[in-house]
Amino acid sequence: MSKPVKNLIQKELSKRLDGATNLAVIGFTGLDSNTTNTVRGKLAKKQMRVSVVKNSLAKQTFKALGIESASILLEGPCALVYGGESVVNIARELIEIGKDAGAMQLKGAVMEGTVFRGAEEVAALSKYPTRDEAIANLVAAVLSPGRKLAAAILAPGSKLASVLKTIEEKHGDGGASESAAEAPAADAAAATA
Repeated sequence: MSKPVKNLIQKELSKRLDGATNLAVIGFTGLDSNTTNTVRGKLAKKQMRVSVVKNSLAKQTFKALGIESASILLEGPCALVYGGESVVNIARELIEIGKDAGAMQLKGAVMEGTVFRGAEEVAALSKYPTRDEAIANLVAAVLSPGRKLAAAILAPGSKLASVLKTIEEKHGDGGASESAAEAPAADAAAATA
């Protein structure tokens, strides 16, 4: 491959990966074209892209983008998976797809400079919470003491209200029947007068 062609490919890869600090590296060796297209299609539905790369060009691109740590994952024929909401979602999707496409290799992933090598570490990464899940967990943890405090404050008042309602129902029915008995007597007294 000539130097100008390599430069064009590297510029295109740099454009695709611009701003990406999270990605996964997979191997398609052993997959037929139909399975490869199915994998690409499933990933595309989740806004994840797949690019088959030449390792030396990818290493140069990683160096230029400041994600050199991903270079150690490039061994043998490789494809980069990037995009989506986070690398955790990419890892989850790749593990799910890997169940159907057994020959696909999970070589590793990079999350904010941290390298996860091999299928086991990618599986561990898939168990991490996504950004949205982490925020939801944090909000729940922050609000939990407030909920408990509100429940503790409202519980005695609710018990008191329940007791008062029971008393009112007991005396309310009795009071209503006494009022009903007094009304005909008052009417009779008014009629005789």
